[in-house]
Amino acid sequence: MLYWLTGFSDGGDFFNLFRYITFRAGGAFFTALIFGFVFGRPLINLLKRRQRNGQPIREDGPQSHLVTKAGTPTMGGVLILGALVVSTLLWARLDNAYIWITLFVTMGFGAIGFADDYAKVSKNNTKGVSGKKRMGLGLLIAAIAGIAASMVHPDALTFQLALPVFKDTLVNLSYFFIPFAMLVIVGAANAVNLTDGLDGLAIMPVMIAAGTLGVIAYAVGRVDFTDYLGVHFVPGTGEILIFTAGLIGGGLGFLWYNAPPAAVFMGDTGSLALGGALGAIAVATKHEIVLAIVGGIFVVEALSVIIQVVYFKRTGKRVFLMAPIHHHFEKMGWAEPQIVIRFWIISLILALIGLATLKLR
Repeated sequence: MLYWLTGFSDGGDFFNLFRYITFRAGGAFFTALIFGFVFGRPLINLLKRRQRNGQPIREDGPQSHLVTKAGTPTMGGVLILGALVVSTLLWARLDNAYIWITLFVTMGFGAIGFADDYAKVSKNNTKGVSGKKRMGLGLLIAAIAGIAASMVHPDALTFQLALPVFKDTLVNLSYFFIPFAMLVIVGAANAVNLTDGLDGLAIMPVMIAAGTLGVIAYAVGRVDFTDYLGVHFVPGTGEILIFTAGLIGGGLGFLWYNAPPAAVFMGDTGSLALGGALGAIAVATKHEIVLAIVGGIFVVEALSVIIQVVYFKRTGKRVFLMAPIHHHFEKMGWAEPQIVIRFWIISLILALIGLATLKLR
């Protein structure tokens, strides 16, 4: 919005700053950060009043959680989404299709998560919206986003799968690109949701992945950068950097209250929305495979659940002491802060590897 208010002004160099994506990204970051600090405590107080018992804790999870996490309110993802949407609408170009696609996915999955959280706290049990309904709505949102992205992509990249490292190679998925995009978006949403099991565990890897994808979006949206790096030019994706800057700012504002011991959980409201956002950005920038690298923590968390379920059904035995895998490490005796910080470190390493794919050939 500020781009339109100042972008055509003759007010000199100051107003010309609003033409630069990097300047507006900085504005989005600080706007979201301040939003988180200003509204964080009032939101938590409101959630505490509305949720007498806090988030219901699964009885089949680690028994320590029944004591340490009982009574903590959920739906804190509202804080992240509020900061993200306000900062994006304020600083991004609103004629950019990728911004609206990403916001649509984020808010769509956020609505699914909100309904699920509300059902849990209102009934005071861990059964929210049925898995079939959540999956069906998620697939519908992802399908719309995939179709929209394919319509906006340059003709040379429409329905194509770009490969990291092998940069001249494109795999023509034809109309199978839409189901592929749906898999990426829905898979990312649910993988982040599975990761959100310890205080601060999910939000930092999400911010790291978002920051990485934001840099990639900025790079592939500039023809001079793509010529140098040898990657495919996707015009318009640079604006996504503003969205990811808002996500990081809002995420840090939330982490202030979610750091151990958490005063609030993001809930499915936040985890589904943020995961969906990462998937949407990957589809928009043609870096779906790179998402699997920079979001490797989420991939491992999801795979640990799949492996555990399949192996138990076949043999009656477990591969992990408990799934998702962060609970396995809890059972091994790792302290919660150890698990969280070590997962953060791994996420940062994976992000650097993901960025390296821009130059590797």
